[in-house]
Amino acid sequence: MSVQKYEPVIGLEVHVQLKTATKVFCGCANAFGAPENTQICPVCLGLPGSLPVLNAAALRSAAKAALALGCTVRHFTKFDRKNYFYPDLPKDFQISQFDLPLAEHGHLVIEGGAVSREVRIKRVHLEEDAGKLLHPEGSASSLVDFNRTGSPLLEIVSEPDLFSPEEAYVYLTGLKLLLQYLGVSDCDMEKGTLRCDANVSMRPAGTKGLGTKTELKNMNSFKAVRAGLEFEIARQTGALEAGVRLVQETRLWDEDGQSTRSMRSKEEAHDYRYFPEPDLPPFTFTEADLEVLRRELPELPLERSRRFCSDYGLGPKEAAVLIASKDMADFFEEGAKLFKESKKVANWLMGPVLGQMNARGVSFEELGLQPASLVALIRLVEDGVISNLAGKDVLGHMLDSKKGPAEIVKEKNLAQMSGEEALGGIIEEVLKKNEKTAADYRSGKESALMFLVGQVMRLSKGKANPKVAQELLKKRLTT
Repeated sequence: MSVQKYEPVIGLEVHVQLKTATKVFCGCANAFGAPENTQICPVCLGLPGSLPVLNAAALRSAAKAALALGCTVRHFTKFDRKNYFYPDLPKDFQISQFDLPLAEHGHLVIEGGAVSREVRIKRVHLEEDAGKLLHPEGSASSLVDFNRTGSPLLEIVSEPDLFSPEEAYVYLTGLKLLLQYLGVSDCDMEKGTLRCDANVSMRPAGTKGLGTKTELKNMNSFKAVRAGLEFEIARQTGALEAGVRLVQETRLWDEDGQSTRSMRSKEEAHDYRYFPEPDLPPFTFTEADLEVLRRELPELPLERSRRFCSDYGLGPKEAAVLIASKDMADFFEEGAKLFKESKKVANWLMGPVLGQMNARGVSFEELGLQPASLVALIRLVEDGVISNLAGKDVLGHMLDSKKGPAEIVKEKNLAQMSGEEALGGIIEEVLKKNEKTAADYRSGKESALMFLVGQVMRLSKGKANPKVAQELLKKRLTT
C-alpha cells in the first residue's frame, strides 16, 4: 500500500438564503421565480437617499441557526460595508459583518459512512445577497437580474477541520439537514438558496500547518463540491510533487470539463476596505432573548436519529434514512402511533415509498401520502387480504388516484384467495399435474413443497395467499 506524501486540509464557507417573507433590509418580497427585476426597490438597489431597515425575522432565524450549531451568540453585534465592484452588486458594496459577527465558536457533529466526529464552526454572520448575472446563449453580452439582491444570507464558516472530499460531503449533508429541521431555509441548491465555497490546501502528511490555499467557487451541488475537491487535491498534489510553487487564488469549477480553472488571485480582508455600516445601528441580544430562541429550537436531526434507535428499535442506518427528510421522519412517527409494529412502517417507508419517490423524481412531501392511508395498506398486507407484491402495486395507484387502499383493492380485484373453498380446486389440479413432486415431498424432500406453492401461485395468477396455500398443501399431502 502506497503512503501519501501530502494530505488535504479543507474548510467550507456555506451561504444559506433565509426563508423570510421579505428581504433583509427592505420590504421587497423574498421569493424565487418572479420575472426578472420585479422584486426591487430603491433600498435594495442602493439609490441615493434610501436607508436600510433590518428584518427582525431574519435576525432571529440567524440566531436560532447559530444556537443550534452550539455557537456563542454575541450580545452586541453590528453590520459593516464590504466594498467591491461587480456588475451584480448595484451599491458597489455589500452590507455584511466583519469584526463583530453574530456568532462564533460552534460545532457540527458529522456522521456518515466511516465519519463520526465534530467539525468546528468558526463564525456565523448575516449579510445581504447580490444579484444574479445571466448569460444568454449566443449573446456577446450579459444581463443582470436584481431580484435576489438584498435577500437575507447566513454565512456559516467552518474551521479547516475536514480532511477529504467525502468528509466535506457528509458535513454539507448534515448542515443542510439541520437548517431544514430549523425551518430557516429550504436549502435548495438548484434555486441558489444554498451555495458553498471550499478552501483547500495540501500539507506534508502528519504535519499540523496549512499550505497555500485555493478557494473553489461555482459548485452547484454537493456532488460537485466533492468532485471539485477531488480534482483540486490531485492538481495541487501533482504541482507540489513536480516542484511547482502554488499561489493563493480563487478557482472556478467547470462542471462540463470536470476540472477547475483560475479566476483571480485571492483577496484578503483589507482588500474589501471594511468599515461600519453608518445607516444601521448596532443590535443587541439579552440573555432572555437568547433563552426564548433556545426554547423554540426543535429536536435536531442527530438527536432524533438516536431517539429513533432507542424508542423504535431501529438500526443507525435505518434511522439515518428516515431522518434524512423531516417530512418522512414526522410521517413515520405518526404512522408508529397508528400501527404498533413500527418497524414495518419504517420498512415500507424505506422500501416501496422511497422507491416511488425515486421513480417519480419527487420529494416525500410531494408524494401527498397520509400516515393513515399507508397504515391501512400495511394492515391489508399483514392481514393477508392482499400480497406484499400487490401492496406495492396498490401504493402506486394510491399516489396516482388519491383513493384509499381498500377501494383500490376492490376496483382492481386484487384480494388474495385465502379460503379452502377458493383454493381447493387449484390445489387438486396442481397435485394431479405434479404427482412426482408430491411423492418427493411425502418421502421427505421439504423443498418440493415450495415448488408446489409456486405452481398454485402461477395458476391463481398470483392471487393465492402463499401461507394459506402452503398449509392446505401440507394438509392434503399428509392425509
